[in-house]
Amino acid sequence: VQLVESGGGSVQAGGSLTLSCAASGNTYSTNCMGWFRQVPGKEREGVAGTSTAGTSTHYSDSAKGRFTISRYNRNNTLYLQMNNLKPEDSGIYFCAAAKNPCTQVARTDFYRDWGQGTQVTVS
Repeated sequence: VQLVESGGGSVQAGGSLTLSCAASGNTYSTNCMGWFRQVPGKEREGVAGTSTAGTSTHYSDSAKGRFTISRYNRNNTLYLQMNNLKPEDSGIYFCAAAKNPCTQVARTDFYRDWGQGTQVTVS
């Protein structure tokens, strides 16, 4: 599965951004998708995950109540709506796809395919 993120940018604290991740290829083999954030010198950390059926969603503690993950199956696009952004939300955001159902959404090794990332800067 090929993944391409978009929608990153610079925003002031308290603002909002919506990230998109367009999936192509053998998307039928995907059962779970997630968003990760990475900052320089640190490991990639899970932000949110969702089953491709839309039956379950998962959020990191920092994302709960502010971020919403969703997937529009008609165009195979994953979204991350981010509200009330904080400077600590800054980083490169990656989307990822997994073959297995969402059981280990926060683990990078759970996912098979990754996008190239999109930069989010909150000041």
